Amino acid sequence: MRKVLIIGGTGMISEAITARLLSDGATEVVHLNRGSKPSPEGVRSIQADRSDKQSLREAIQSEQPFDCVIDMAAFTAAHAKDAVEVFSGMTKQYLFCSTVDVYSKNADYYPIDEAHPRKPSLSFPYAYGKREAEDVLLAAYEQQNFPVTILRLAQTYGGTSNAIASLGGGEYQMRRLREGRPIIVHGDGSSLWVACHRDDVAVAFANAIGNKNSIGRAYNVTGEEWMTYNQYWSIVAKALQAPEPKFVHIPTDLLQAMLPKRAEWCAENFQNVTIFDNTAARTDLDFRYSIRWEDGIRAVINELDLQGSIAGSEERVYYDRLLECWQEQVNRLISELRPYDN
Repeated sequence: MRKVLIIGGTGMISEAITARLLSDGATEVVHLNRGSKPSPEGVRSIQADRSDKQSLREAIQSEQPFDCVIDMAAFTAAHAKDAVEVFSGMTKQYLFCSTVDVYSKNADYYPIDEAHPRKPSLSFPYAYGKREAEDVLLAAYEQQNFPVTILRLAQTYGGTSNAIASLGGGEYQMRRLREGRPIIVHGDGSSLWVACHRDDVAVAFANAIGNKNSIGRAYNVTGEEWMTYNQYWSIVAKALQAPEPKFVHIPTDLLQAMLPKRAEWCAENFQNVTIFDNTAARTDLDFRYSIRWEDGIRAVINELDLQGSIAGSEERVYYDRLLECWQEQVNRLISELRPYDN
């Protein structure tokens, strides 16, 4: 029986990976986390602080070597350095959950493959930290044969993890759609986006374990429906059985200027074209995109409705005020400039 350690283990993606590994009956799954959320039946859990190297070392010192360590909780170069030190000689493989945000956002070509330059903005700490962590791990592979495999994910959803909103949060925008209220979409809504269900992503993780071809390599594991943001949210509205959505398009740089914290991810990520080439993962990891966005998000909506999360989502006062201010300024500009249109 193979032995797999998942650092994290109880998060949205980790839950699907764990279920996938347990389903084969030939894998012992161990979770390492702070113990704030219980692991499922059949999983042994050990407690440690992932950000404390000594805590990490002490937690595994009595363990036999692992066949694979899946790290879902490494976000910085320091986390990666600790992993190399702690797990060298303790695992046959180290699977690092990374992100497609490591790539340059003004892409040289589309779809983006694994050879594309990785130059995330310094102003986007999440992406920059993941890129630095990748650099540490790849250097460890080159210099000391540390057995790393990197999976780069785009939006991954499932369970109650849902659609990504330009502003305001997914559940709140779903509530607005059901109530027939307008929703904000950045730019003109034509930026391309992908989403992948966690069950499909879990297959790639499971198939990477013990796969010698994957050692020292990185793989895109992303959705394969290339949707504009307008299409993406129109499909959400259909799955909600809501009225036809009323989109209000506001320039992303204006959203960022007005609400810099709330619009950070929109400015750094959502406004860009984000489509990727999964050929390597399809070839080496037998990854397949099998759950369409409409089917996947409908299942998520069912889960959210069972919890009352959509109907009970908190009202965002700033949201309607922003729409009011935007419409006032649009009306003023039309009034002032229309006489020149002759």
